[in-house]
Amino acid sequence: MTSLHADEAFLDHYHFTHDPFAARVPGFKFFPAQRKPVLGQLHHLARYSQLLLVVTGPHGSGKTLLRQALVASTNKQTVQSVVVSAKGASDPASIVRQIAQGLQVARPDASSVLAQVGQLALTGQEVYLLVDDAEDLSDAALSMLLELAAGNGEGRPHVFLFAEPDLIPRLDQASGGEESFHAIELQPYEEAETREYMAQRLEGAGQGIELFSDEQISDIHEQSGGWPGLINQVARETLSDAMVAKRGTAAGGSSFKLPRKHLLALAVVGVAVVAAWLMQGRQASSPEVAQQPSATAPVTEQGSTAPSIQFEGASQPLPLPLVGEAQPVIREPLAQASGMGEGDPQETANLPPAVPNVSQPVPVTAPTPAAEPTTAKPVEPVKPAPVVAQQPKPAPVPTPAPTPKPAPAPQPAKPVAATPSSSAGNIGWYGAQPGHQYVLQVFVTGSESKAQEFLRKNGAEFHYYKKMHQGSALFVVTYGKFSSQAAAKAAVSKLSPELQAGKPWARSIASIKTEAVSGR
Repeated sequence: MTSLHADEAFLDHYHFTHDPFAARVPGFKFFPAQRKPVLGQLHHLARYSQLLLVVTGPHGSGKTLLRQALVASTNKQTVQSVVVSAKGASDPASIVRQIAQGLQVARPDASSVLAQVGQLALTGQEVYLLVDDAEDLSDAALSMLLELAAGNGEGRPHVFLFAEPDLIPRLDQASGGEESFHAIELQPYEEAETREYMAQRLEGAGQGIELFSDEQISDIHEQSGGWPGLINQVARETLSDAMVAKRGTAAGGSSFKLPRKHLLALAVVGVAVVAAWLMQGRQASSPEVAQQPSATAPVTEQGSTAPSIQFEGASQPLPLPLVGEAQPVIREPLAQASGMGEGDPQETANLPPAVPNVSQPVPVTAPTPAAEPTTAKPVEPVKPAPVVAQQPKPAPVPTPAPTPKPAPAPQPAKPVAATPSSSAGNIGWYGAQPGHQYVLQVFVTGSESKAQEFLRKNGAEFHYYKKMHQGSALFVVTYGKFSSQAAAKAAVSKLSPELQAGKPWARSIASIKTEAVSGR
């Protein structure tokens, strides 16, 4: 099922006005638990501290939402906020170019930026420079931002970095051991806060927390570790799995059901096949066409008429608007669809057997003397008439030309099971697995080369796929394949201590198929 149809089915099943666990939802309110104190601390430090400020947390911890809340809660008359991203632009020149554009500075260099900050300070305005995905910054870009945060005699902007925790050791090295930055580490939600967060999301979509049982909420909190981004992901997967299971039970265990428009298209194809077969049978059963050529029809070497049947578009398959993971529409060849086997050629179905000896002359329209005329025995005419002493040789019964079988519609190639691949553009390994099985999600990275290098070092038990998050590509590494969620959780102990520290969690392959973005 394509993502569009999957989303429509998901919203219809639960009567949502929108996806409550999407990254961006209409009218979403900032959830204050564990984040409002950090927001107040950032405003306080921006006013009274001279240090660069860093907010750290793992992927899905809510750093971007906190950054948006910081910008939204500033006084627009006294603060000018410039938001830049280090994703794909991590060198100093790219970063300072984005800052210069935000401040409308003609020359994209650090001195021009600081001069503009000084001019704005004279008018009573401060400048906030907020850098998202700061873990992608190069070391040179980090040094340049530290210099901007220190300022000069003309001006000093307030610099905020939102990054994953591995940025802190690099900042220590770039600052040379001096106290030039202050780091704030985000904390995960408690289970009660997880419940409140989910309830707020569901209420915005027109439903309530009663969609989840207490056991499901505890399981979602455990799998997500209390991080809001992972709470959204696991909660949606839980609802999707429940929807698939309920629909499968209602359908008697059968999950394959063609949409109505596909059934209508197949019916049209069937009617066209039957009509073509009836037209061909009518021509083959006509004795005048088979035995007596007309004056205008083309004559073969044996003197018989070759019927000409043409099927418009017979060489091209009828395109069907399949959705999702394409299921092959099996179309039998025309000969089998018309009820004939390989040993029942149509051209002999309605013709009389050949007569070797003819007792009466066969009337012909224009008899032509043979090349070597021979004297034939007089035959008794049908009507009283003088016996012809010499008659041309009786013309042989013309053998009708074989009626060509209609060209069979080309059968679509049988679906080939996807070969497991480490390419993020092809989720073949996941697509070949049953949706009810589980894997362990080990970690998520924004670098495909890191995921590929990890797979090369750790063997065939690990796989990864690509997904999109907030317009950026992420690469999710998974481990193993398990028959149940409990079996997947039990396998966590088999991983190395470094991987166990990342809190791997079990998830269904069905949810991965829905989420994965192939390189189409």
